[in-house]
Amino acid sequence: MTDSTDQPPASPPAGRRAARAPARMAPLARLPVFFALAGRRIVLAGGSEAAAWKAELLSAAGARVEVFAAAPCEDLVELAAAPPDGPLLLVARDWTPADLAGAALAIGAIEEDEEGERFAQAARAAGVPVNVVDKPAFCDFAFGAIVNRSPLVVGISTDGAAPVFGQAVRAKIEAVIPQGFKRWAEAARSWRPAVAALALSYQGRRRFWERFTEAALETPEVEPSQALRETLLGRAAMERTDAPRGSVALVGAGPGDPELLTLKAVRVLQSADVVLYDDLVAPAVLDVARREAKKMLVGKTGYRPSCKQDDINALMVSLAKQGKRVVRLKGGDPMMFGRAGEEIAAARKAGVPVEVVPGITAAQGAASRLTVSLTHRDHARRLQFITAHARDGKLPRDLDWQALADPAATTVVYMPQRTWAELAAKAMAAGLDPATPAVAIFAATRPEERQVPATVATLQVALDAAVADGAGGPCLILFGHAIGEAAAFALPDALDEAHAARG
Repeated sequence: MTDSTDQPPASPPAGRRAARAPARMAPLARLPVFFALAGRRIVLAGGSEAAAWKAELLSAAGARVEVFAAAPCEDLVELAAAPPDGPLLLVARDWTPADLAGAALAIGAIEEDEEGERFAQAARAAGVPVNVVDKPAFCDFAFGAIVNRSPLVVGISTDGAAPVFGQAVRAKIEAVIPQGFKRWAEAARSWRPAVAALALSYQGRRRFWERFTEAALETPEVEPSQALRETLLGRAAMERTDAPRGSVALVGAGPGDPELLTLKAVRVLQSADVVLYDDLVAPAVLDVARREAKKMLVGKTGYRPSCKQDDINALMVSLAKQGKRVVRLKGGDPMMFGRAGEEIAAARKAGVPVEVVPGITAAQGAASRLTVSLTHRDHARRLQFITAHARDGKLPRDLDWQALADPAATTVVYMPQRTWAELAAKAMAAGLDPATPAVAIFAATRPEERQVPATVATLQVALDAAVADGAGGPCLILFGHAIGEAAAFALPDALDEAHAARG
């Protein structure tokens, strides 16, 4: 367990297991599309406040809005006098089927189902996409909640199932997208002709816009300057004749919950050409990666047959030398029992740029789910991480048994399942109290997470029972008196007695 596109990637090294095919896109309730409506005629039937809101939205998109309403509300009248962008014409009568001819869209703010159905049928007969407000059965398309940083626009849809939920999601997105992104999106639009004039390759254009995006994310509220424009364009021009230069990034996938990815990890994943991932990486984390990136399973499957580390190193370097940006995605943190040192050395030896993006280590994820402080000041003076799995698959021979028996330490054991019984026996022989609280946690932070609280002496039996009952995924064991504070413990009798003995 690790704590852990223009041209196809190199063929995998001989003997490597076949890569698992990435999952295809899940079914969509609606296809999110953005209509260009500037100057186009839209028919809107109805004079209510709902009609006024739709009219304002359509005018803001530059449309020519014709509102058919025998009795328009006051908001509509005021809006017609001062529309936000495109003109708004009020026609003081009810709609007729003839009004729909030649419209780009038809919107009905209509209360009665019978009238709404008639409007939808007339629009479809005229070949016009139709939406009847709050009546999904009569709609060809839906309006979603909107985050407006135009020309950056985010649309959110729940397929009509939960509009209030959609609005709550919109509020969350509003909170994390700076207002300054509007200026950056405007700059991107105005700079695009100059980028096109450079006649860059696909990779060159991507590099330009990724640098632009990096600057936007670092300084979202700063006006994009002419100096930045010239710097980015100049750098792109200089690189036109250079061979594509690949790179390697070792990225921590965290323990499983994709919301625990760092912002930098997300950015690197979304700029990857190839993602080499371990079997212990949660599928939800892979979904964060750039959709066009090639995703290749490269083993490290715990106790099952795995790729050889040398093969992984060779594949990683080969892809980078093709000019690919390679992400080596590892569960947890790549520097924690993730063989990062060997991969960094291989990249450096080949002259390939390499960086490390840290992740939430599995121990931190487990502690958060147990709601326990691993360094609780009443119980622990020291925190230690060990692996129970040596190169030969057996318990490492050089463990410090006196340290493992220390009653003032909290110990986290990685890859423990096959060797826990031996480890526990030797630690108890070195003086570890058999009643010391211990917990195994499977798939920490994931929906299928399973917590197995016990004592050092009894955990193996509990562990076997949990596995027989279907517990699976990455497993950690934590033990020490601080662990007895975990919310997972409905304290067994042995733990009650241990706590009583310690006062």
